[in-house]
Amino acid sequence: MRLGADEVIVSRNEVEMQKHGGTFDIYLETVSAQHDLNAYINQLGADGMLTLVGASGEPTPVATLGLLFGRRNLSGSIIGGIAETQEMLDFYSKHSITSEIELISIQQVNEAYERLEKSDVKYRFVINMASLKLE
Repeated sequence: MRLGADEVIVSRNEVEMQKHGGTFDIYLETVSAQHDLNAYINQLGADGMLTLVGASGEPTPVATLGLLFGRRNLSGSIIGGIAETQEMLDFYSKHSITSEIELISIQQVNEAYERLEKSDVKYRFVINMASLKLE
């Protein structure tokens, strides 16, 4: 809520998931680990869209009936260009949406990678590009 959300649903809470089933217009899936997409497909209302921007590299089973009967859509995108990125930043600014990051220097990249391997990361790493001048 502190980051600009109107409501938060904990996906591991079955009661919360059932309460909001069939109510979403758009679901932006950013997870890059293997998990059950069907739970999120069922959160979509009619003509809802689940867009994947994270990928695990493993095949992901999708129950097609959840898509067919709800007239739901599944799509994917790797990355937007400069115009799309600016549009996203403008939207975030307009709606006071923020994010939590961990700012690191370029000199900390190897340490950050080791932490990624250990799943010791709470927020996304962002490299302070000014630290390149220190190299």
